[in-house]
Amino acid sequence: MPAKIRLQRHGKKGQPFYHIVIADGRAPRDGRFIEKIGTYNPVANPAEISLNFDKALDWLNKGAQPTDTVRSILSHKGVLLKKHLLVGVKKGALTAKQAEVKFQAWMKEKEAKAANDNKISAEKKKADMKVRLEAESKVNAARAEVIAQKKAELAAKAAEEAAAKAAEAAATEEPAAEA
Repeated sequence: MPAKIRLQRHGKKGQPFYHIVIADGRAPRDGRFIEKIGTYNPVANPAEISLNFDKALDWLNKGAQPTDTVRSILSHKGVLLKKHLLVGVKKGALTAKQAEVKFQAWMKEKEAKAANDNKISAEKKKADMKVRLEAESKVNAARAEVIAQKKAELAAKAAEEAAAKAAEAAATEEPAAEA
């Protein structure tokens, strides 16, 4: 039974949500599975990945083959690096302590980079929002100016009509006063 680490699709149309599962390679995509080891939500920004690190590493060591997408997820989470380091320990290339130090250094570097990326992203969003707000305020000011101009024209027109009516009323009153 060749085991595969694959994604099992859930969620509605246009909003995918995946379970990361260990399944028989012959089973259908959304069919039976042996064990669920995590979830993956690509809709969120950044994508949300929840993974049981130890179970994933255990299944990789047992020979389970990940699909391409799952391989990238495992690489992102560091499972493949940990497996690589453990193979080096088995071969005697480095000690378990050295492997753990390398792995922890990689994790710290990755977390620092992610935090920096989040900070830059937040600053960029803030700057974009500020630019949009300025553009919107310019448009609103232009609209307010046009509206004020139209109101002034209407007021002038109403004043002219009132003056014309007053003049007409005065003209009609004069002949009545003569009679």
